[in-house]
Amino acid sequence: MAEEKREMGEVVGLTEGARRATGGKHTTGGQVGPLKPDERWSMRRKREVVLRLLRGESVQLLSRELGVEIYRLEQWRSKALVGIETALKEREGDPLKKDLDQAMKRIGELSMENELLRMRVEKQSPFGKGRSRK
Repeated sequence: MAEEKREMGEVVGLTEGARRATGGKHTTGGQVGPLKPDERWSMRRKREVVLRLLRGESVQLLSRELGVEIYRLEQWRSKALVGIETALKEREGDPLKKDLDQAMKRIGELSMENELLRMRVEKQSPFGKGRSRK
């Protein structure tokens, strides 16, 4: 069976869905293997690495393959999971938010109306602004 898997281009010992490393390098989104010394990890490359971790690839193997410390890979995975949780908690079409937005809009309209009425009263007042309150 191992012979069949090798012929099909799979590496024995990797989980289902894992990609085969070629010459110690891995292709992710058109980019190959570890970064060059002056390169930085883009969001796209980090996402690809985190997806590989979530699919069940070994963090130790990825660490060796990509030249990234295990703790850093774990941080990326943790941040990704927090982001997923946050995105799933957001409610779309929350009725309370809709009511609050309508109330805030109405408050703004009433405030403007009050301001305009005050200005109109001051213009029509026979005493003007400078009148004493004695």
